[in-house]
Amino acid sequence: MKLRVSAHRETAIPMGDFNGAEYIGINEVPSPRANNARKVSVVPLVFLIFYEVSGGPFGVEDTVQAAGPLLALLGFLIFPFIWSIPEALITAEMGTMFPENGGYVVWVSSALGPYWGFQQGWMKWLSGVIDNALYPVMFLDYLKSAIPALGGGLPRTIAVLALTVVLTFMNYRGLTIVGWAAVSLGILSILPFVVMGLISIPKLRPERWLVADVRSVDWNLYLNTLFWNLNYWDSISTLAGEVHNPKKTLPKALFYAVILVVLSYFFPLLIGTGAVPLQRDLWTDGYFSDIAKMLGGVWLRVWIQGAAAMSNMGMFVAEMSSDSFQLLGMAERGMLPEFFAKRSRYGTPLFGILFSASGVVLLSWLSFQEIVAAENFLYCFGMILEFIAFVWLRIKCPNAQRPFKIPGGTVGAILLCIPPAILICVVLAFSSIKVMVVSLIAVAIGLVMQPCLKFIEKKRWLKFSVSSDLPDITTHGSLLH
Repeated sequence: MKLRVSAHRETAIPMGDFNGAEYIGINEVPSPRANNARKVSVVPLVFLIFYEVSGGPFGVEDTVQAAGPLLALLGFLIFPFIWSIPEALITAEMGTMFPENGGYVVWVSSALGPYWGFQQGWMKWLSGVIDNALYPVMFLDYLKSAIPALGGGLPRTIAVLALTVVLTFMNYRGLTIVGWAAVSLGILSILPFVVMGLISIPKLRPERWLVADVRSVDWNLYLNTLFWNLNYWDSISTLAGEVHNPKKTLPKALFYAVILVVLSYFFPLLIGTGAVPLQRDLWTDGYFSDIAKMLGGVWLRVWIQGAAAMSNMGMFVAEMSSDSFQLLGMAERGMLPEFFAKRSRYGTPLFGILFSASGVVLLSWLSFQEIVAAENFLYCFGMILEFIAFVWLRIKCPNAQRPFKIPGGTVGAILLCIPPAILICVVLAFSSIKVMVVSLIAVAIGLVMQPCLKFIEKKRWLKFSVSSDLPDITTHGSLLH
């Protein structure tokens, strides 16, 4: 299939809308499916994105410890304009231009070639698996006050393994189940904070929101926590082949998810910092459950702890879905051995799930701060490649049909990437030497791995193949003509 170049200039459309253009060439191409599993609609997709990015306010507490209430609140208001909205817009445009599993791997491959597409896939998959290792840890951190045995030792190890197995099985059973499970978990995770907000109204003291001491800010912890809580908008692109009518559904879902995520962070922080006297050293992972007890009693604390547990379950299954379908998409493009494209009888990527789950188990021993810093470092490298691919395709293929197109032309595309690119440099600059060294070793492994896989393919030790159902995205294909 060839991408026809539009003879007319496309009209710019707002986020969450669709210009009605017929998508020709890089079409609504479903990745090869082993069955007729149902595709994901708007509502489940919104909550899958919500859990890819957020899952609720659990994990934002460190921003208050690092910088105080004022900077924490401002961070979750300003940071989305610098990072989240640009990333969501780019995901909407590129995800509808290439609506197939593999997402950002396909974008980078089409612009920069398969070598850099593989590097993108390696860094983003590794970052996602590192991210997923957080959720069993956070799950148990919220429960350990009620069940002290989960604080460490053999009981904690067994709990991590058991939790990983159960949630991995949910992914195996199908993306539709995961999507509606995310909706249910999302509602249950947000509801107790609505109740806590109503209870807190008489106790709110607005002057507490203005407390700030710039001299005592831990910028490394502050920026890493903000960045971790407001990134991963592009992860949903690796499921584009499983989405119903992605050219309309994906932009709408991203639009609604941005609003949901920002509100789910800002208002709980507003409640917690305004209704309770400030003790910055107490603002660590799990502190919202303590605030709930102060405001409403033990029953509200238990509810928040349950919501946190469900939130971490939702984030785990959403992230694993993204990671495993990314591997499937890479296999369909011939970047990984063919067995990664094998689906279970539920339509899910069998080997992608197994590999992603194994990575989670291996990394779950790391501390919260180490995991966040390492995944942010790798994620930054991947985002740099995405920005380059986005701008390059705008320059080389300005008239290629884009079902969703960000207004402003090529200049607008470049300007859109500048603030998040600057932020990436700042985040990388604040990384510790240990995290930097480990992350650069991981990047180096990817640089060597791709030629090794090509050697294995040449020797025919493993079978590689490109799906005939997918369009040509090579630099010599029709996209650049």
